[in-house]
Amino acid sequence: MEGQLGDEVVTIKASSIARRLHGKSHYGKMYEDRLQLSLIEAAYLMERGKLKLMKDEDEVSLEEFISLLGERGLYSKYLVYRDLRNRGYIVKTGFKYGAEFRLYERGGAPGRTHSAYLVRVISENDTIHALDFSSYVRVAHGVNKKLLMAFLDDEEDITYYLVDWIRP
Repeated sequence: MEGQLGDEVVTIKASSIARRLHGKSHYGKMYEDRLQLSLIEAAYLMERGKLKLMKDEDEVSLEEFISLLGERGLYSKYLVYRDLRNRGYIVKTGFKYGAEFRLYERGGAPGRTHSAYLVRVISENDTIHALDFSSYVRVAHGVNKKLLMAFLDDEEDITYYLVDWIRP
């Protein structure tokens, strides 16, 4: 499958493969004539050998694309996305909720179930202010989701912490 790199998304012409990719595995957003992937989704599919990426007439290598993710501050998010996908979860954007991702329980999917988690990605050198942390928890609780904090260390290992709201 071949995709065209744009500024913020990768576009794939609608085909039976693209429709199946969206319908079965819930990648991207399907429009009448195209499937639109986020840069993170595209990198994951490239790494798995399912997507050939083009920029105009030139092919973009995985290494070039990963470098582009780094330049845009998306590399750590990509590592968490890849880890969660490899564990069998459906991962969608969490932008609407102020998080990096929404995560569906195994067996769940958009349109069939609601997402169960909001995922925040934090690098080990990041600073989290108490008020920001409190707002992450409050938003997750307010939309009936659990907060999953993904901490990424310098060796690219990920540790997950489930943060829940407890009322005494």
